[in-house]
Amino acid sequence: MPLYSESYYPNDLALLQSKPTLVFLHGLLGSGQDWRVVVDSLASSFHCITLDLPGHGQSHCVSVADFPQANTAIKRTLAHRGIKDYVLIGYSLGARLAMYHAVDDFTNKQTVVVNSAESAFNNQPKLKGLVIEGGHFGLPQTERATRFANDEKWAHRFAHEPMHQVLTDWYQQAVFSSLDHDQRQGLITKRSDNLGADIASMMMATSLSKQPELLPELQKLTVPHCYIYGEHDEKFKRLAQASAIENIAVAGAGHNVHIERPYAFSECVQEFVKRC
Repeated sequence: MPLYSESYYPNDLALLQSKPTLVFLHGLLGSGQDWRVVVDSLASSFHCITLDLPGHGQSHCVSVADFPQANTAIKRTLAHRGIKDYVLIGYSLGARLAMYHAVDDFTNKQTVVVNSAESAFNNQPKLKGLVIEGGHFGLPQTERATRFANDEKWAHRFAHEPMHQVLTDWYQQAVFSSLDHDQRQGLITKRSDNLGADIASMMMATSLSKQPELLPELQKLTVPHCYIYGEHDEKFKRLAQASAIENIAVAGAGHNVHIERPYAFSECVQEFVKRC
């Protein structure tokens, strides 16, 4: 079953043939609508598609058990939409799924070369670039049990407590420290429409504790890729700068660059896509 998605087209339809489609994956608790300001600024030049991930938005009835199933849902959606060349852009959970997707795509291409069966992929959507925003590359084995216990605790709360109450605590976490009071309250109000049980299910299916360590494979990618982070996002700044992946700091932003500085984020994407 394809995920819910929305398309935004440039006025000049000739651009559909000359430029890759931009595909956007949101973070936990979000939806494709989170990208609206960014998409509005980019859709004059690119065909843009936003996806609602499993358990979220209009895809809340879609359930997956793990990363491979989530990736399959993304691939089915791209194929359903008839996408040819695309750049994948993901934030937080969406960034982790985007990285997993890119690594899987690269691995499959390597297998095709080895097996000399390239014709099998002729009609498949082709990844041309990857933009990572605030995504974790994966934990070492020694840290996974602790992370699993933490995610399990939050998932239990999402499934059994009032959403507004859980979100009030959720946005007190250190990663959201750059948010001011009004921004935090706005997110709590916006996210309160989520269905707690669906969020809990997706959270456990794609827990960081279950994610492979993706950085070694990301460093082998042959398609352009970059990491965008906010200058005030200390945790992910360290991860990005230590990764040996091209990274771009956005001034005046914290963890959620595309919400806090959408036009600066859009400019970064435009410059990046020139290389794709």
